[in-house]
Amino acid sequence: MVLLVERIGKSFRFHSKLDHHHHHHHHHHHESEALLGSLGAFHSDVSTCLNQLLLNSSPGSDTFSLSWFLGIFEVFPALTTAFAKLVVRIDYPMSNWDVDFMEEYLNYSLSLLELLNSITASVSHLGHARFSISHALSLVESSSSSAMEHLKAIQPLGGGKVCKEDNKRNVGEKAFSGKEEVSRQALMEMKRIGFWVCGIVLSGLRGDAQPYLEMRNLTESSANSSLKGLDSGVHEVIMERSSLTKEVKEVNDAVVCLLNAMVVGKGNDEAEELKRRLEELEKMLDNLQKEVDCLFSKVLAGRNELIDILRRRKH
Repeated sequence: MVLLVERIGKSFRFHSKLDHHHHHHHHHHHESEALLGSLGAFHSDVSTCLNQLLLNSSPGSDTFSLSWFLGIFEVFPALTTAFAKLVVRIDYPMSNWDVDFMEEYLNYSLSLLELLNSITASVSHLGHARFSISHALSLVESSSSSAMEHLKAIQPLGGGKVCKEDNKRNVGEKAFSGKEEVSRQALMEMKRIGFWVCGIVLSGLRGDAQPYLEMRNLTESSANSSLKGLDSGVHEVIMERSSLTKEVKEVNDAVVCLLNAMVVGKGNDEAEELKRRLEELEKMLDNLQKEVDCLFSKVLAGRNELIDILRRRKH
């Protein structure tokens, strides 16, 4: 994100100098108007991204899937770009951030890294389960009794709290400057939406509504109607049908079909079908893991840069 701010900064700087010269006389009035306008532009950028997701998907039973999760991960680069544009517009680069705001950003990024680690653990669990079924499938021809013994549907990882409570400090402790307040509000929205995405993905991978419901509480305070629109569809699927993803369900259905066929001494077609479903699951899990790894690296790099700035300032 930090590098992105640098790049966008160069293109905005010229205009902001002109604006600064022009508005010098009505400085305070214009400054607060400009800050509000910049925050409005941030919200508008975020809504554009969420609306695109709404157009691309209605997460019905058939689209609550790993491929849909890959789509909603697109939210992260969009949020990062919108936030980078905001801090450039209001001329509030990282090097000028107040220590309190830095700490808030560091807390956000640490929580996000923890959520991404939880997603990785869930992907890994499904990967192991897939491998076990593949192994059982390889035994079908040589030893059908052994294969039947080992052919078991994927059991998702299950529940558990996903996020340690943020060490929230009382916002009333100190007055924020205008720039910091606007940046804080944008950061809160990034957090709400980013954690919401992680909650959905975790619920889908674990087959458990808890992570989603936990993260959904954060979105309550968002005024973004696009987010609310997307969330109502997701909520319906997770609460009324099931939070298991399409690809896992398909593997499990294929396991049952194969077992039933083997009982009556058949199963060639069913074994082929299961093999196809397992390959599809493997491909989607790999793609999702790549997205998670990429995001993890970016969040970590931005976080390290911020820690460096903080460290230099203390010397």
